[in-house]
Amino acid sequence: MTQETNSGTDRRTFLKQAGGTLLAASVSARSYARILGSNDRIRLGQLGCGGRSHGHVHMVQLASKQTPVETVAVCDIWNKARDRRAAQVRAAFNLEPQIYKYSEEMLARQDIDGVMIATGDFQHAKLCTEVVKAGKDCYVEKPFANVLSEAKEARDVTKDSKQVVQMGSQHRSQPYQIAVRDIIRSGRIGKVVHVEQEWNVNEERWRFVPWDVGVSREMLEDRNMEWKEWLNRPSQLKEEDTDWKRWLLGKPDRPFDPHVYLEFRLYKDFSSGLFDQWMSHGCDLVHLWTDEAYPVSVVANGGVFTWTDGRENPDACVAAVTYPKGFLYTYKSIMSNSYRSFSRIQGRDGTIANYGGEGASLFTVSKEGGRDEYDPYGGGPVYKGVPIVGTGNDAEELIQVPGAAAPNSLGPDDDDVSHVVDWFAAMRNRSQPSATVDHGFSHSIVIIMAAQSYLTGKKLYWDPTAEEIVDHPVPQPG
Repeated sequence: MTQETNSGTDRRTFLKQAGGTLLAASVSARSYARILGSNDRIRLGQLGCGGRSHGHVHMVQLASKQTPVETVAVCDIWNKARDRRAAQVRAAFNLEPQIYKYSEEMLARQDIDGVMIATGDFQHAKLCTEVVKAGKDCYVEKPFANVLSEAKEARDVTKDSKQVVQMGSQHRSQPYQIAVRDIIRSGRIGKVVHVEQEWNVNEERWRFVPWDVGVSREMLEDRNMEWKEWLNRPSQLKEEDTDWKRWLLGKPDRPFDPHVYLEFRLYKDFSSGLFDQWMSHGCDLVHLWTDEAYPVSVVANGGVFTWTDGRENPDACVAAVTYPKGFLYTYKSIMSNSYRSFSRIQGRDGTIANYGGEGASLFTVSKEGGRDEYDPYGGGPVYKGVPIVGTGNDAEELIQVPGAAAPNSLGPDDDDVSHVVDWFAAMRNRSQPSATVDHGFSHSIVIIMAAQSYLTGKKLYWDPTAEEIVDHPVPQPG
């Protein structure tokens, strides 16, 4: 499913790291940077061939209808994963892709312009560093990082390079999210005082990979089956078909376990689950809407209350985040009840409401909750103050964007092509894409703090000068 390595200066030199042998990209690859013209075909490699990489190849296929681009190589340490993705590439682009087990082999190719990373959460930042050092542009899935030192290194290496790095935070390229940002900037709802998100499902998210253990939807809905029966189902993933040491990428050694490998989002050494996967999108949207870059403090709570299947990360969580501009952000996810996911942005003079889960494009804006004059009785005297409940005069307005698809409670799917097209345009122009490495660093701060708070039970603070997480309040700049 995943492919991982570290970086260095000589691809013939092996670096020893926590029992894993990590081969570095070549000097020639790192110094190479092809200048793309408007009609030059962009050539991509896929690094990590699990489920999300299917979406990457699909997005590139969709983008190829409007700009010259193709996937020419796939790389994964698991043979079945890379063979599966190679078959998709053949069908999508009518070409024979080069297939690699180790990333340094693929990165040594000078005819690859960009690399798309779709590996485990804990591998993203290290691999981004390696790709950038190899002189390739990079599209890296979120979360950007779940270890602060790795986030810093990947950010700094990128900013010291000429490479174009696009975070897989696709909502930054979507018109309705940008429209909300512009409404807030206009002052229409006044100073933001609270942003709330609640994104729920009712399923044992991330426990099984259906194509691996042959789990069907009907079988998953059989709630009478003991979890140990599921966990004992044979996996297609055999240790001899991959490189377990390489996959660990510096994490403490442990016996090979296909569940940990394929369902890493459930295990705290490799992911924080809901914080890494969903809150990374959630807080990134908050940063987009409010033009914030880092928190003041974070405190989180939760637990495993329903899916007691051996997972280490919570199936219910809540986090409260404060920001320098003086507002509260609360994030909540429940995996045991899917009732009405939503987001709400409360300002002193009005409210923006979003109906649906992550990425939903159905937004309304109204004066409800604000300080404007209002007539609670319709035709009666006008009072100055704050109503207890909203009235018909609040005039809730549907936010619409000319030329964009009609808003809905689902929004674009994960394979929204606009975000990779934005990356391709930035590659050609050598400009910044819509979701930069700085944006990735910002959401990483929040989710790392949330995960650490959840695990330790402590309220944590961000020191923006030292760029460190501390357990005491820190004076804010200015």
